[in-house]
Amino acid sequence: MRILFTAWAWPSHLYAMVPVAWACRAAGHDVLVASQPELTDAISRTGLPGASVGRDVDAVATFRDIVLPPPGRQPGAGGPRVLGLLTALAEAMVDDLVELGRNWRADLIVFEPTAFAGPLAAAALGIPAVRHLYGTDLMSVVGRFLPDALGPLSGKLGLDTVDPFGVATVDPCPAGLQVPVGSRRLPVRYVPHNGPGMLPPEPPEPPEPSGRPRVCVTWGTTLSRVDPGLFLAGQAVRAISALEVDVVVAVTPGQRALLGPLPPEVRVAESAPLHLLLPTCDAVVAHGGAGTLLTAVAYGLPQLLLPRLPDHVRHAGRLAEAGAGVVLAAPVEDPAAISDRLAELLATPAYRAAAEELRQEMRGRPSPAQVVRELELLATGAVRP
Repeated sequence: MRILFTAWAWPSHLYAMVPVAWACRAAGHDVLVASQPELTDAISRTGLPGASVGRDVDAVATFRDIVLPPPGRQPGAGGPRVLGLLTALAEAMVDDLVELGRNWRADLIVFEPTAFAGPLAAAALGIPAVRHLYGTDLMSVVGRFLPDALGPLSGKLGLDTVDPFGVATVDPCPAGLQVPVGSRRLPVRYVPHNGPGMLPPEPPEPPEPSGRPRVCVTWGTTLSRVDPGLFLAGQAVRAISALEVDVVVAVTPGQRALLGPLPPEVRVAESAPLHLLLPTCDAVVAHGGAGTLLTAVAYGLPQLLLPRLPDHVRHAGRLAEAGAGVVLAAPVEDPAAISDRLAELLATPAYRAAAEELRQEMRGRPSPAQVVRELELLATGAVRP
């Protein structure tokens, strides 16, 4: 079987699909990952074969416009602009994706839920399309708007309609965090893939265990790209420095300078995949991105979240509703609010218990290897969607 995975050029959306893509390869299937030129290096670092399709689109400018709008417009009112961005991304990719799928003789397209070039290309090629979520199914909320938004592209391809939800949805999000999805659900165990990297070395002479909780602070990779002022990791570290906690802050090389001055005892882990750091931690302070959130859930860690982008707000809200986290509206004017809420999070066993319940639910799901069989059946038409 030949399976074409596709995402637009946003690394975290790609990373969510990597474990299933590798499971397909391990099962003996041919796998190809297609995206815009901007994602070429990120695809290469996954070890999967890739192909460049279409042209790049400045998504960062749209996100900046949503979070930091011009005077007179309220921040966060970005629904129409996001939908416009997603259709522009589909238009930028779909023609090349159809040609690639035809020439490569794809049997199935697996697409992340905002990469609408995937279902459009699959419909044009007459093959099934399967969504692969990276978190809570945010597209199900706007599902009624999608046919109209994708109508012009469907018509251009000679299609009457296209189902933006595919014949099935691979879902790595625990049911306790999920909303109803738009097509048949294929639950899968979330296996963290946070990019390549090495476990940071321990100090030459590790100190004796402090007995204090260990907190990981991380702000993902999105907000620093949108605007350095939205990168609050340094602010969060300084806010919690008075608490009796040990702190490790996870950053990319380009983010280290954005941290500002830090207390000398804070450990900075640069270019370390998050899933290598969290097994020794007791809580996470972060921005609410789906990859960070689900990686923390995979280790049963309660979270203090300060979201800004609309999808971060919704993911963080679902975690708080599940009882496994606390959400603070960013920006935070009083740093004491961060330390107070973290102290509450660490002192209240119910948060850890709820996070552990989500972790156990996640661990009980089928492995990516088991989901491959479902994809095989869908590709051959052996099961009805």
